[in-house]
Amino acid sequence: MPMKLEGSCHCGAVTFTVQSHTPVPYQRCYCSICRKQGGGGGYAINLGADFSTMKIEGKDALGVYHARMEDDSHSSAERNFCTKCGTALWLYDPTWPNLVHPFASAIDTPLPKPPESVHLMLGSKPGWVEPDIGPNDACFDEYPVQSIEDWHRSRGLWVE
Repeated sequence: MPMKLEGSCHCGAVTFTVQSHTPVPYQRCYCSICRKQGGGGGYAINLGADFSTMKIEGKDALGVYHARMEDDSHSSAERNFCTKCGTALWLYDPTWPNLVHPFASAIDTPLPKPPESVHLMLGSKPGWVEPDIGPNDACFDEYPVQSIEDWHRSRGLWVE
């Protein structure tokens, strides 16, 4: 059975649950969108989950941001956040309607510790960010080819 993730914003106006086969928070994204919208230590961590299992309370407090891209177009990805406290909650992109990507920072359920990390979009990190790269960590200037599902499966971390 997939792992049930429970999440919330800081003020408690929005809470949600979702089922995840890929609950290990291993990816650190340094792109400007994740950094600025997530407010983390120079990166954000996205998990993967089954969108059809998502249950949300406090929908009236949700805001959606479509990131502006370098070519001035807007991303199809919907970055959901709490309009009362600003907490980044999850990313949903209708291009992949079965998936939702909760931010690990919004998850209240204890998450498994990753055996290693993947640092992606390092080409976008600002100079003040000093990534904490472990001996088995993988680093990419852009997006890696391996998906969240493939990473979990290849390490025996896929939750049935």
